Amino acid sequence: MSITIIVNSNVLGRGPDELGERLMSSFLRKLCMQQEKPSAIVFYNSGVHVLAGGSATLDALEALAEAGVDLIACGTCVAFYELKDSIFVGRMSDMHEIVATLMHSTKVITI
Repeated sequence: MSITIIVNSNVLGRGPDELGERLMSSFLRKLCMQQEKPSAIVFYNSGVHVLAGGSATLDALEALAEAGVDLIACGTCVAFYELKDSIFVGRMSDMHEIVATLMHSTKVITI
């Protein structure tokens, strides 16, 4: 089964950003502990901030990448937020590949 997770914000849920950042960190750390991992995690819009320097989740993302999870950042979003030199984990791609990844996934989960 090919599972892709979409991260479209640097926070999880609606409410105070501080809480949302904690929830995102907790989610990614717990995802690392799961025996079954997603095939890919796609980051777009403000979600690309999660891959950048200073993010509290870099260690969890590095562990996911080492476990074979493809971490894909939207290149347009990275450019918009001027993060090109700040992305520390994962790789940049374009909407063509993102759409193809989603279309070839058995399951897509948006958090």
